[in-house]
Amino acid sequence: MSATARPTIEHVFVLMLENRSFDNLLAFSGIPGIRHASPGDANTYRGSTYAVGAPGAPVAMPTDPGHEVADVVQQLCGRRGALVPWRSYPTAIDNSGFVSNYATTRSEFTKDSHRLPEPGEYRDVMACFDTPNQLPVLHQLATEFAVCDQWFASVPGPTWPNRFFLHGASSGGWADSPSLDVIKGWITSATKFRYPSGVSIFDRLSAAGRSWRVYGDTDGPPMGGVPLVAAITGVTYPDDIHSFSDFEPDLAGHYPYSYIFIEPNYGDVVGGSYVGGSSQHPLDGVARGEALIKSTYELLRSSSLWERSLLVVAYDEHGGFYDSVAPGAAPPPADGSPEAPSMNRRGFLFDHYGPRVPAVVISPWVSRGVDHTRYDHSSVPATIERLFGLAPLTARDRAANDLRHLLAEAAPRTDCPTVLSDPVPDPPRPAVSIGAADDEPLPASGTVHGTLAVLAAADLECSSGAIERGVVRDRIASLRTRGDARTYAEDVMARINDRRPG
Repeated sequence: MSATARPTIEHVFVLMLENRSFDNLLAFSGIPGIRHASPGDANTYRGSTYAVGAPGAPVAMPTDPGHEVADVVQQLCGRRGALVPWRSYPTAIDNSGFVSNYATTRSEFTKDSHRLPEPGEYRDVMACFDTPNQLPVLHQLATEFAVCDQWFASVPGPTWPNRFFLHGASSGGWADSPSLDVIKGWITSATKFRYPSGVSIFDRLSAAGRSWRVYGDTDGPPMGGVPLVAAITGVTYPDDIHSFSDFEPDLAGHYPYSYIFIEPNYGDVVGGSYVGGSSQHPLDGVARGEALIKSTYELLRSSSLWERSLLVVAYDEHGGFYDSVAPGAAPPPADGSPEAPSMNRRGFLFDHYGPRVPAVVISPWVSRGVDHTRYDHSSVPATIERLFGLAPLTARDRAANDLRHLLAEAAPRTDCPTVLSDPVPDPPRPAVSIGAADDEPLPASGTVHGTLAVLAAADLECSSGAIERGVVRDRIASLRTRGDARTYAEDVMARINDRRPG
């Protein structure tokens, strides 16, 4: 189809889950033509070789693989790999350090009660799912539409900066997970995360007279239902956030939204286990995430919007799991991102992609097949901008490949499935909880801090006068334990719910 004959896409839907590499979920999918790991790919650690496992990865990991910037450079470059602050990313990438990093990193831990993996578990980080039998929903969509085998995380690092790239083609100089210092900075300045340009894709759409909508999965632990996107200035929690339970009735009515972003439930964020969510976090199961993908697709497929819509299902970062393809150099955002040590302790220059992540592009205008085009999360705002005539946000999305060329069918397909396979139930979890006790100190960094920042911003919004806002700031400063965080979150969310109409 020529560029002038492209279909009219009025709605771009994005569902982003988390922390899985392309090979972890799709290497053994059996999809012809994908570039994937094989049993010949291996890591060596302490004299033992750990090859890419036969299909059948553990549904949930016993411990969380590292995925901070320092972890990823070790995973990609081996145990001697090191990032020199404010220097270009190392080029000697051989993907040899995944096992050694998993066996030794404590970047996700706060004290020794969070154990390191046992030697018999080292191979788990190399294992790949039996996709047709363990992930039937993802497998069906990847075989019915376009699966992208060169979609890279925007940052070789954790969840938060990668998600900021999705919404603004930059992380504002942020390379690490959020910390308590970041929260204190936000509430001191009475703001949240702000892009250096001051503009996100949501701002760009609003300025052009186009509306957007955010849904969060609230079917799970309450704090896990706080969308991370609400950390961005201009996206207000709870006013701009809608429960995923509203998705079906919304689609049945007037639907003016050009961009629709859907977030999973992150599970037990406070305890650090992430259990009970739908994000497919490595410590949690995968069935609830499969169910969220299935519901999103089926509701859109049965709606009147289907023939005017594009749906992207993607993952924010690789979560520390092995991937066989070396990520390459990336264009820095060149947006004046700050180099604050609290946000970028390792001196990363944003000049390199992170490991590959799964991504499927879905529309009746999209053919079945494998797409080898290089993408990163900035391809999402690039696609939205070029569909709707918006200016780019940074140099990253200006240079990014977009998804429009996948809209290649001459007419909307009539063979797209209306109902997907059912998710496979997760196996029973061990009786011993992997979540931390409430009396444990808060970790140095992690999703709990970013979520607390979103709640603190909402708390300040609910407060009237300098005295009440001072009380909020003092309370945030006094949080010491996971129990403190849980109590504070419950208090704020109760006040928010009392404020909601009806």
